[in-house]
Amino acid sequence: MKKTVIIGATENQERKSFTAFKKLKAHNEEIVLIGNKKGAIDGVEIQTGFPEIENVHTVTMYISEKHQAEYAKYIVGLKPERVIFNPGSENTDLELFLKENGIYTERECTLVKLSLGIY
Repeated sequence: MKKTVIIGATENQERKSFTAFKKLKAHNEEIVLIGNKKGAIDGVEIQTGFPEIENVHTVTMYISEKHQAEYAKYIVGLKPERVIFNPGSENTDLELFLKENGIYTERECTLVKLSLGIY
């Protein structure tokens, strides 16, 4: 099981981060939700701010570039094995910063990776 942190989590069922949560849950992945508003999806709390999280395998980004700067050092502190920049969240500067700190990044779609069994 890979612990995944979704940055940009929301209760809005129209958003891709909501769909990603549902699909990750269906794959029995451990999920931590971080969003700009508190809430919950299927009993999993959407946390705000920068909660302490250990043993993170993947951070999957669902926020636009203009909202990512505040998360740069936080993500490095999580020490994930990888960060997935989903379509619309691409950020060359953040990708370079993460790579400089030994974190693998990829411009992919979490939903596609799950559907292909390559997550």
